[in-house]
Amino acid sequence: MPHSFSDDQTVNARPSSSGFPTAALLALAMAGFITILTEALPAGLLPQMGSDLDVSSSAVGQLVTIYAIGSLVAAIPLTAATQRFRRKPLLLYAIAGFALVNTVTAITASYGIMLAARFFAGVSAGLLWALIAGYAASMVPDQLKGRAIAVAMVGTPLALSLGIPAGTLIGTTIGWRSTFAIMTGLTIVLIGWVWAKVPDFPGTSANERASIAGTLAIIGIKPILIVTLLFVLAHNILYTYIAPLVLPSGLNQKLDIVLLLFGTSAIAGIVIVGYLVSQWLRVLVLASIVLFAVAAFIFGSWGNLAQMFWLATALWGLAFGGAATLFQTAAATTSGQASAVAQSMIVTAWNLAIACGGFFGGLLLDNSGVTWLPWSVLVLLILAFIVAFLARTAGFPPRREDS
Repeated sequence: MPHSFSDDQTVNARPSSSGFPTAALLALAMAGFITILTEALPAGLLPQMGSDLDVSSSAVGQLVTIYAIGSLVAAIPLTAATQRFRRKPLLLYAIAGFALVNTVTAITASYGIMLAARFFAGVSAGLLWALIAGYAASMVPDQLKGRAIAVAMVGTPLALSLGIPAGTLIGTTIGWRSTFAIMTGLTIVLIGWVWAKVPDFPGTSANERASIAGTLAIIGIKPILIVTLLFVLAHNILYTYIAPLVLPSGLNQKLDIVLLLFGTSAIAGIVIVGYLVSQWLRVLVLASIVLFAVAAFIFGSWGNLAQMFWLATALWGLAFGGAATLFQTAAATTSGQASAVAQSMIVTAWNLAIACGGFFGGLLLDNSGVTWLPWSVLVLLILAFIVAFLARTAGFPPRREDS
């Protein structure tokens, strides 16, 4: 999931010193780590969960879909309804939600109860993503905001590169339920960490809020949301069903290594984007779409060859790694004072894409087979490239002189 940045929070909560709050920022990073891990683990554990729950792989995929729906319906209304609340209690409530739902997931034998738990996990995630980046920026002076947000965001690539492969390995070794029980333990540790190290800040005042309709009317916002939706939808069609996708290549016994390669490449993508986004936003967006499209083409044409599958996975991770930063930067710069509302829209578009990816990917998998997944992704990416390319004057302009 992307992180949202709220300018309003930083106005109301100036840091009291110029020190860099590493421990507090790493606590936010761990919150992101747990959020991503909770969201994506079923994708790495499709066979084990499906067998234990006596449901199909596509049904397990809907555990990712329902999580995304929870975030989708919660992000904007919860962000709006809680703007006045103090930040630390709100953050703790959101994190505590993960302890509860992962415990339910670990112990229930009912697919229906698990679906309900995953929905409420998504609700917690929708609120959490509306807090993290703005919270990080609130802790430091203006000149350190970029560095603070970068530290708070590191949980996402770590979850992709280390957490999900480790969770998949644990799930295949000692059982998938143990993986979710471990997630509960990590969440309890995080609650104590946040309580001890993360400072509290006030919420926003009513006169600082922007309307949803007014934000959507800003020139350039709609193309950003459309490209975000198409790009993340393409990603989740593949990532949700990565387990069946690897079968033709014969790498199904190395799924944890495949996920590790994807996550490691994503870290490289984040680093590259972090250095260049302020000056080369448009180039990076277009390059990421093209790189992902090349990966999809390789999956579709030569996905049965192990060496080509490794190559496509690396390109895919590199393209996806900086996506959240790119789309958030575009939204924040384009929306100006309406940044908080624009970022909640990015969260909503992102989770709509996750939900649709799980649903439509499942339909393709059940009715047409895994070989159609990469080609559907390629069509989506071509559309995303066209929209991004045409958004030259607003949304994805040639240069960003501001950061």
